[in-house]
Amino acid sequence: MAALRLRSVEFRRERQASWRELEKLVERVEKRGMTALGAEELSRLPILYREALSSLGVARAISLDRNVVEYLESLAGRAFLCVYGTKTRPWHALRDFFAGRFPAAVRRARWALLLAAAFLVLGTLTAFALTLDDPDRFYAFIPEEMAQGRTPTTPREELRDALYDEERAADRLAAFSSLLFTHNSRVGLLAFGLGFLAGLPSFLLLFWNGLTLGALAAVFHRSGLSPDLWGWLLPHGVTELLAVVLCGGAGLLLARGLIFPGLHGRRASLAVAGREAGLIVVGAVCMLLLAGLIEGIFRQTVLDIVVRYGVALATLLFWAAYFARAGRGRR
Repeated sequence: MAALRLRSVEFRRERQASWRELEKLVERVEKRGMTALGAEELSRLPILYREALSSLGVARAISLDRNVVEYLESLAGRAFLCVYGTKTRPWHALRDFFAGRFPAAVRRARWALLLAAAFLVLGTLTAFALTLDDPDRFYAFIPEEMAQGRTPTTPREELRDALYDEERAADRLAAFSSLLFTHNSRVGLLAFGLGFLAGLPSFLLLFWNGLTLGALAAVFHRSGLSPDLWGWLLPHGVTELLAVVLCGGAGLLLARGLIFPGLHGRRASLAVAGREAGLIVVGAVCMLLLAGLIEGIFRQTVLDIVVRYGVALATLLFWAAYFARAGRGRR
């Protein structure tokens, strides 16, 4: 027993200096991040970490004092997070995502996004033309609970009041806006999630979402209220529909990884496509939340059609500039 205690003391004496040095570096990183270390200290950190792992292995092998083993286990675990863990704070990671990774992923997926947008627009134009030709087709494109009383037989003044008269139509308009937002969000997320089924459900969902929008637009167009409807929809609709297209494009990325795996195999291709699609969908969900905020504010406060179109144009220019320029030149 005395020999074992002596061996433990000698073991600690020979290696304790490097343990203490590693512990000090780890404490600084835990308090202030990796930027707290200089260049020389950064190069020393992995060396000291490997020495601590070696000491831990020896301590376990020769059954040294349990206190030494527990100390080294704790120190090695903390050092592991410093060497291999996240090197940025949450705020920095969030900034890096929106300033670089998200817009860069959107640019890389532009072909899929253009295809998703084409199906959404095609559905909109199809339902618009069919409903103008035969108003009864409206009921095939929009469920009654979503229509909220806005049908081809609704009087023009009632349709207009729904867009401008806050006192008479606030409750109904709020319910309709909520249904429309929920519908678009569900379609977008389903279009992403069902991309695993070779992309066909994603195409159908985007087309169906366009049918709903086109049928609604036809009702207001027949009453001469097209500018008023789009003035109400676009301030939040630019962001909301763009987010739906992003989700649909992300689903098509998954489909491409499944159908065209390339040289690396289907599993590896899906893993790469999933990471890219995940970046896009996380950003799209944030855009949906922003669209809901814009919609809530403008439904309550802005009734001037010129202001509505001005805000819609401003959001369109912002997203165009953001996705075209943000993150370029970043490593």
